[in-house]
Amino acid sequence: SETILGEFVDDCDRDDLYISTKFTPQIAKDVEHPIETMMDESLKRLHTDYVDLYWIHNPADVERWTKEIIAVKITPAHDPNDFEVGKRHNLEEIKRAEEILSAEGLHVAAVQNHYSLLHRSSESAGILDYCKEEGITFYAYMVLEQGALTGKYDKDHLMPERSGRGKIYNGIMDKLDGILASLKEIGEAHNITPSQTAIAWALAKGTLPIIGVTKVKQVEEAAAAMDVRLTEEEIQKLEQEGDKAGVH
Repeated sequence: SETILGEFVDDCDRDDLYISTKFTPQIAKDVEHPIETMMDESLKRLHTDYVDLYWIHNPADVERWTKEIIAVKITPAHDPNDFEVGKRHNLEEIKRAEEILSAEGLHVAAVQNHYSLLHRSSESAGILDYCKEEGITFYAYMVLEQGALTGKYDKDHLMPERSGRGKIYNGIMDKLDGILASLKEIGEAHNITPSQTAIAWALAKGTLPIIGVTKVKQVEEAAAAMDVRLTEEEIQKLEQEGDKAGVH
């Protein structure tokens, strides 16, 4: 992915791009400076000398990796306050990472968690509120639950049987009738698709959705969802139906 993106970077003005990539503790090399080593490898593939956002990709040893990421080289063109980040850590780990970074004049810039109408644990755990209070951007992934909330699939139109997502979702599609109906109904009221409605909900909650796309049309639809404003009643209805599904 980085190699392909690097080829794209060559044809663009770097100042027009906002690039993020990640450090993954579980595959770190046994070297003196594993974070710096992994970042240098990423920079080479990306054909750039800096990234705008660098993730600690999985929760591991917060004390170790948060301290080590401080030593990563930051170019003068980069704002260090928008550099250090964490992903999928719980609230205590995020707070501890912020404490460690703050002592060095740095801050957690972003958190990336699974967040959708079927999975709102970051909300109930207080992570969303903490991010808002501290000015931390919350990136929501799995907003469309791998297609389960797009309206393309339902109990009568299942995902490919042998696919990974088919194994996960096909057995629960019969429980999603209510939320799928609400996504369609509310979407029609705004002249948008169920997918755009789910994205608009995530935006209304103050998050930035990460959307997996395979077609240009999907990119355009996701961008158009930014202009949609759901009412408080519509948001509540979607969440009620998501909770009623009872799947996690």
